[in-house]
Amino acid sequence: MSLFKTQYDWVRRTRESLFTYCESISSEDYVKELDSFGGDSIRSLHVHVAECYHGWLGARALGKSLPPIPPESIQNVQEMREVFRKTDELVEEFLKKFEDKWDQSVEVTFRNGDRADFTSLWLFTHTTTHEFHHKGQIVKIGRQLGYVPGDTDLIEPEVKESARV
Repeated sequence: MSLFKTQYDWVRRTRESLFTYCESISSEDYVKELDSFGGDSIRSLHVHVAECYHGWLGARALGKSLPPIPPESIQNVQEMREVFRKTDELVEEFLKKFEDKWDQSVEVTFRNGDRADFTSLWLFTHTTTHEFHHKGQIVKIGRQLGYVPGDTDLIEPEVKESARV
């Protein structure tokens, strides 16, 4: 198994703990836009995270044409899980394409016409750290709305019994 696939599996397991937390939040609060977060909601931050993966890994690195995800098209955590199921498929495709080619450059053209080269390692690192940044914001919004989170930090790898001795 590749190192980055293992790393992304940890990200997915950690995301699952966040989804479990979000399921404790009412549907009204899940979509509530907070002025203290620039009008963002938990839902809109989740969509933003998915679109980051879609934009950097899907469109730029894999050359896919992916439609935007209107936040209002997602009504609850179950629907958001489906968005991320598709996102996971995209990440897996990216990981397969760039396995053992982490220093390969990907040329990116921005909307204003500027261009830059990013390595596939940078693209993967950017998208996963970006998700964790917004995970913290999602937990903070939930706290502001009165929901106490469980542990949503990076899930630790399973320790084999023989390793504990």
